[in-house]
Amino acid sequence: MVDLVVLHSISLPPGIYEGDAVERLFTNTLDCAEHPYYADLLGLQVSAHFFIRRSGDVLQFVSVDDRAWHAGVSCWRGRDNCNDHSVGIELEGLEGDRFEPEQYAALQRLIRALAVQLPLTDIAGHEHIAPQRKRDPGPGFEWPELKNLIRELSLRFPATTGDEGLSSP
Repeated sequence: MVDLVVLHSISLPPGIYEGDAVERLFTNTLDCAEHPYYADLLGLQVSAHFFIRRSGDVLQFVSVDDRAWHAGVSCWRGRDNCNDHSVGIELEGLEGDRFEPEQYAALQRLIRALAVQLPLTDIAGHEHIAPQRKRDPGPGFEWPELKNLIRELSLRFPATTGDEGLSSP
C-alpha cells in the first residue's frame, strides 16, 4: 500500500536547470559520454514517479500504481524498502539551494491529487529515509511552507524539518 511521499532534488549536471538531462536519465536515454559528470551515472537505473521543474511544470515518468526506483536502501517509521510503499517526487534543484514558489504550488496540487487516489499518511525527504546516504531535498527546502500549504491533509512530517515549533494539524 502506497502511503508515503518521498521528496528529492536533482539537476543534471548539478546546478544546470531547464535542460532535458533529468528526463533522459529517468527514461534510460542519457548519453553518459555527453558530460564529465555523467560518467558516474553509467549503468545507473533510477526512476521517479514525478519531476517538478523550477517553472512548476510537472512531468510523470511512472504510474503511481507501479513501483519506481527512487529511494534505494531506505527505511521510514520502521518500514524498509520505501520504493515498495511510496511515491517519489523529484524537484529540480540542488540540496543547498532554495526552491521556486512555482514548485511549491505545483507540489501542493500534486500531493492533494495523490491524496484523493492514495491513502497517504506521511511525507519525508530522501534525507529522512536514507540519512546515511542522502541529503536531498536539503536545507533549501521549506518544510514549514509545504506543511502550511497541505495542512488539511494531516500528513505526518519528519520531526527534523525545521518546523519543530509548529503544531501538527
